[in-house]
Amino acid sequence: MTKNAMITIAGRPNVGKSTLTNALVGEKIAIVSNKPQTTRGRITGVVARGETQFVFMDTPGFHRARTRLGEYMDKVVRESVADVDAVVLVVEPIASVGKQEEELIRQIRNSGVPAVLAVNKIDTVEKPELLSVIAAYAAAMDFAAIVPISARRGEGLDALMDELEKFAEEGPHLFPDDVFTDQPEKQLCAEILREKLLWCLEREVPHGTAVVVTRFEEREDGVIELDATIYCEKASHKGIIIGKQGAMLKKIGEMARKDMETLLDTKVYLQTWVKVKENWRDSQSLLRNFGFSDTNR
Repeated sequence: MTKNAMITIAGRPNVGKSTLTNALVGEKIAIVSNKPQTTRGRITGVVARGETQFVFMDTPGFHRARTRLGEYMDKVVRESVADVDAVVLVVEPIASVGKQEEELIRQIRNSGVPAVLAVNKIDTVEKPELLSVIAAYAAAMDFAAIVPISARRGEGLDALMDELEKFAEEGPHLFPDDVFTDQPEKQLCAEILREKLLWCLEREVPHGTAVVVTRFEEREDGVIELDATIYCEKASHKGIIIGKQGAMLKKIGEMARKDMETLLDTKVYLQTWVKVKENWRDSQSLLRNFGFSDTNR
């Protein structure tokens, strides 16, 4: 008897939602950095466990929107906590409920969807501190379960999956059994390149970047030829991204190419360009062009 479960992973920026998604799926489908707003759209990861297929939706970190892109990201979060079988609220081991968590709890409660609390980064605190975190959240909402985890170390993930199994319903699998994400390879490669921008660049520069793969072709010898354009908001940012004698862009490209080759299991020939599109994060038409197609709804 096959079952399926649609599960949203929600939380404030930088609590480890994408790290958790990747750990559960066993593949890198969501990019990870120590900067907020790394995830911009809803990323779907597919996990098979026995006869049950779990469809996990990794969402952007819930934050106060300052641009149209930010409004899009918050809309994705709001829509993702409705019409699913359960929500996993990921929090850090801090013994007080923050304002962003309070708002997410309010949205979850309004949706009527059951929620499991995943207290992440347990490897960074002692047990008494962890117990006070659990007590604070237990007082804030009646969670179906509270599971301490370390997504980075893979601790507590089996216990989390055991709890989520309870929300699976009888029905066909929603994706073919050999699929682990709904993201096309072209989009995964664009996100890998954007991750390296986040890793290598400082302050506002990486947040003002978007990546579009303009060519993705497989040669007869199996090599993937990939052209990507990096868009930024200011001419000064373009200079920073390219770096002295092109050194920074070369470094970013080499890091991205290695990850792309791991993902695609073949050699990749990557060419990158940098273009300026001022204030693209507040332009409805440019947001649509960059794949944030819900912005005009």
